[in-house]
Amino acid sequence: MSKKKAMVTKKEAGIPIEWYMPEGTMTPFASNMLIQTMENEFKISFFELKPAVRIEDSEPLPSKIRADCVASVIVTADRLPKFIAALQTQLDKYIAKKQSKAK
Repeated sequence: MSKKKAMVTKKEAGIPIEWYMPEGTMTPFASNMLIQTMENEFKISFFELKPAVRIEDSEPLPSKIRADCVASVIVTADRLPKFIAALQTQLDKYIAKKQSKAK
């Protein structure tokens, strides 16, 4: 088994952070999320839809679809804008790359 390499990046309070992803870390798929506001935090839960298996198109559609929670995190209100900015930066890079390939 290969060992995952740690990455050292930006400093938090002057101390380098060593980002480490242990072998076997699960990376579930999430197609939906639910965000709950708490007193000074946000609870972000990620869900994977589990639609019923329909063999024939003539079968009736289900009355509901199960969504299993695959991960849930709590983020402080003062940290959330930094997470949103990081997500926006990555989305902007993705869009720019996709647009440059389309040309």
